[in-house]
Amino acid sequence: MKNHGEVVVIAGNSNQPLVEKICKILGIEQSACEVKQFSDGEISIDIMDSVRGRDVFVIQPTSGPVNDHLMELLILIDALKRASAGRINAVVPYYGYARQDRKVRAREPITAKLVANLMTVSGADRVICMDLHAGQIQGYFDIPVDHLTAVPYLAKYFKEHIDTSNIVAVSPDLGGVTRTRKFAEEINGAPIAIIEKRRPKANENVVMNVIGSIEGKDCILVDDIIDTAGTVCKAADALKKYGAKKVYGCATHGVLSGPAIERIDNSVMERFVITDTIDLPAEKHIDKIDIVSVAPILASAIMRVNTDRSISKIFEEV
Repeated sequence: MKNHGEVVVIAGNSNQPLVEKICKILGIEQSACEVKQFSDGEISIDIMDSVRGRDVFVIQPTSGPVNDHLMELLILIDALKRASAGRINAVVPYYGYARQDRKVRAREPITAKLVANLMTVSGADRVICMDLHAGQIQGYFDIPVDHLTAVPYLAKYFKEHIDTSNIVAVSPDLGGVTRTRKFAEEINGAPIAIIEKRRPKANENVVMNVIGSIEGKDCILVDDIIDTAGTVCKAADALKKYGAKKVYGCATHGVLSGPAIERIDNSVMERFVITDTIDLPAEKHIDKIDIVSVAPILASAIMRVNTDRSISKIFEEV
């Protein structure tokens, strides 16, 4: 079993609570690093510990403000490269710009690919991500990508907190069927249903139909990202309309921008579960939202990458 040397954890300002949890599980101290801004908004980096020849893990979700946090990540990687780090592993629990993954209209950018290029050019040797919006983003990189998933941990939450004997797992759109099926398999092979909808423009949708039997059932909506919460709240309304008994929801990444918190609070959903890939500010904490930590997954992935062990074994242990 190969060991790539001492593990060093460095982070930007995106999600310090998650970094602290990961370091606690690993039993190590976070490496001293200051990430500040000059008066004109340019980012200033000061890495205070030597990283020469070490296996460095830069933990930085590129959540909002996405451009600031993305630049912090790129500049940190560049600084580590110039400081002769042995290996630079970019741990990006939430990959910003992932929803811009293909051309749908003329003259449209594929920003997810551009971000992958920037991370590679800046000097990253490996990327660790979680529940990418589109699986093909892994192919945008010319360096190894370890793609983790929080689905087993979200399923575990529901198995521990509600009666899952009458559950139907529901995909809020046709594109999320594979994710929903994996979730359903984790809950004793529960049946699935699909919301068929039409989206006239970004962050707006019209629910058209429910494919599957949900009458009298408890439904769990399963998604990767919850942003403005318009999709999931309308989907919950549709499920109730078609006879669902109770409606729950979950998503890996709680972006929760704009009116999202108010919408969830006023929705027919009993509870919505997210993970801590994105730090949720105190003012956005409401009774309907529960948080599952992905720190154990990321800490295990870091140790396995450091020692060249299988990543997939993590999810056999859930």
